[in-house]
Amino acid sequence: MSLFDNTLKQIEQAASIMSLDKDIVTILSSPKKILQVSLPIRMDSGELKVFQGFRVQHNDVAGPFKGGIRYHQQVDMHEVKALATWMTMKCSVVGIPLGGAKGGIIVDPKTLSKRELEKLTRKYVDSIEAFIGPELDVPAPDVNTTPEIMAWIADEYSKLQKRNKLGVVTGKPLEVGGSQGRGDATSRGGYYILNEVAKAKGINPAETRVVIQGFGNAGSHMARILQEEGYKILGVSDSRGGVYSPSGIDVNCITKCKKENGSVLQCECGNDIKTITNQELLEQDCDILILAALENQVTAENADNVKAKIVLELANGPVTPEADEIFKNKGIMVVPDILANAGGVTVSYFEIVQNEMNYYWSEEEVQAKLEPIMINAWNRVFDIQKEFDCTLRQAGFISAMRRLEAKLKARGLE
Repeated sequence: MSLFDNTLKQIEQAASIMSLDKDIVTILSSPKKILQVSLPIRMDSGELKVFQGFRVQHNDVAGPFKGGIRYHQQVDMHEVKALATWMTMKCSVVGIPLGGAKGGIIVDPKTLSKRELEKLTRKYVDSIEAFIGPELDVPAPDVNTTPEIMAWIADEYSKLQKRNKLGVVTGKPLEVGGSQGRGDATSRGGYYILNEVAKAKGINPAETRVVIQGFGNAGSHMARILQEEGYKILGVSDSRGGVYSPSGIDVNCITKCKKENGSVLQCECGNDIKTITNQELLEQDCDILILAALENQVTAENADNVKAKIVLELANGPVTPEADEIFKNKGIMVVPDILANAGGVTVSYFEIVQNEMNYYWSEEEVQAKLEPIMINAWNRVFDIQKEFDCTLRQAGFISAMRRLEAKLKARGLE
């Protein structure tokens, strides 16, 4: 089953529970627009290579399309369609006036020079210029894309438009119209949600053991925030593997070690620390498992081995529908991606607003605006879960689709 098929299954489950109008289900099950482009690039060696790029615009009834761009050798259309659909749901869950989109280029950016990477990025912008813009579709960083790449996109688009249009993309450096607080926004939003879960479950951070799969931007910031708030971090991992200690690890030490060595492996940042695989990390004894890597990490094959009481999705789609069912039967709470990682797109929305006003907020102001949005979204989803006696994921989709249904019917379905 493809990632997009998984997404459609999630929509269908929630639609059935809430008795959603079938016409609304039909609309939300199909992207509004799909773009595929060929990107010929002259490499540093003189060889001409053609890369394939995508942009999927799922739904814009709430506002301009919004979604990241990933550079990865395994990007495919099914994946991008799924991610675009989740973005629509995510924006609707937190109630911001944006729709869903996603983009990508099939490439391993580690194999390109910086010059080649910039040429590829600008060529991609040249090819999709007519389909993006502050009032149309606003891309953002995703897997293997950075603030610097976002700055190239803003610069290229502004050149083509012959005027400064920094709001075409978010996740930019501060020097190019970026927002304070964007760097850890996904993790900060996830923490606000986890804090509400802790209140609902009577969790004491000092007695709570956490394992984090994925130590990139989202995972590393989450580890830092949770350690600062008193949680005990037992293990972390990156694409090469992980480290675990039953007595806890020092996140600051791990962060410094990874920066120096390129991986968390061999980082001696705790007592009795051991090196383990990503798969083994998922199965370690802990209270909270945070998934901050890629999609489809927990499946029917390994879900039964997960020992955590709560699973929080900072990544997009890390738990398959089959694994969801296993977790439900085991009584494991899954805090879904469309809620848990929506802090990133919310602060991206703030960045769009600041670009349009040409007035910028402090990090404290950004966090003060983000926290109530995340808490309100949690309260709405939690109430829906109790209303229908369903999972938090199903409640999240119901919350999103209730808002989308109201907007679609108000504007007219045809």
